[in-house]
Amino acid sequence: MSTQFILVDFENVQPNNVGPLTGIDKRVKVFVGASQTKVPFELARALQALGSSAEYIQVSGNGSNALDFHIAFYIGKLASENPGASFHIVSKDTGFDPLIKHLSALQIECQRTATFGDVAPPVRISNSKPLTERVDAIVDNLAKRKSGRPRTLKTLGGSIRSLFVNKISEEEVADLVKQLQERKVVVISDGKVSYQLP
Repeated sequence: MSTQFILVDFENVQPNNVGPLTGIDKRVKVFVGASQTKVPFELARALQALGSSAEYIQVSGNGSNALDFHIAFYIGKLASENPGASFHIVSKDTGFDPLIKHLSALQIECQRTATFGDVAPPVRISNSKPLTERVDAIVDNLAKRKSGRPRTLKTLGGSIRSLFVNKISEEEVADLVKQLQERKVVVISDGKVSYQLP
């Protein structure tokens, strides 16, 4: 299973634990502002238990988007070094959403949520499962995304491909998209995708 990187905008969200992340193959990076000098004990203890899988990155210098630029830089660097990795930004800042949309267009899986509790493990679907189970898993994955859902047919196809353990053909992707349309959970018009998720 590929690694999930969780990047925390600590200026925007101050979680006090990482309990919901138990069992996920994860790397947690907490981005701390230049003027922030304290971290809650529970968070520090939980991250310490993750050993080298967790680290603090303190931003040097101030600025309204200094920390956001650091997170964007690290996503690019980590995506280059870890093909197939997924990314999750923990922040209430909707300014990340255009970046997430762009990453989706590049077939890099990235989501944003306001809390650790909404971080879901990256899903990898077995190609050997029956078609209905594969479609169910795709619907479940799309429903859990609070932001960063694919907005075009091309990015939806890329997102579906990234969910599978083994590579799937363009024909299989097209069949899965057709199933989503038949279930009326996605509506495609002029290459644009909208959702009617449960």
